[in-house]
Amino acid sequence: MLILALETSTDRGSCALWRDGATTERLCPAGQPHSETLLPLVQTILAENGTSLAAVDAVAFGAGPGAFTGLRVACGVAQGLAVGIGRQVVPVCTLEAMAADCPEERVVTLLDARMNEVYAACYERAGERWRRAGDIVVAPPAAVALPEGGGWVAAGNALAAYPLLAERVATLGLAPYPQVFPSAARVAELAALAWSEGGGVDPALAAPLYVRDKVARTVAERLAGGGRA
Repeated sequence: MLILALETSTDRGSCALWRDGATTERLCPAGQPHSETLLPLVQTILAENGTSLAAVDAVAFGAGPGAFTGLRVACGVAQGLAVGIGRQVVPVCTLEAMAADCPEERVVTLLDARMNEVYAACYERAGERWRRAGDIVVAPPAAVALPEGGGWVAAGNALAAYPLLAERVATLGLAPYPQVFPSAARVAELAALAWSEGGGVDPALAAPLYVRDKVARTVAERLAGGGRA
């Protein structure tokens, strides 16, 4: 089985190829738009692995939450590639992919949502899979509900972006993993499990998971928060 995965929900875009349990990942060039670098990266990783797009069984993508533009890029490219070869698309939650990048069994994932907000969700490992405990939320750092009790760790770039959140995590005794970002490698691995269980969808039905329904604040909202017009 061959799964091609795309992940551009943050500045750290990546592409991965999963083949029967072995994963190869390549990062998008830094400082360039994902819309310009993702397709060349796909061609590179396929060539490096001695295969072609036609051999791919499904195309996965990091569905979100994350940067709106990045989510649309990954979704759109995944749809286009899948349609071209007559395959299904497998959307994977970026926060679940972050949890899968941790060695622990219970993870609260904390992704910087910009605008002084954080995307957050709690996951518990269930064999090879992850079970989400509660909803995916977006909230200010001070309002993010953090799990209490033993065994939980906190992962994601929001820990570095918001010192207040990092302090709250430390107070609760949660081990921090601020270096964890969504990655195409983890998206590919989760997608392989999902696809084997019928988790693929028609490309036309694939859509980003935004969670937040607005991408910018009004002038009044920025001023009220102490910002500039």
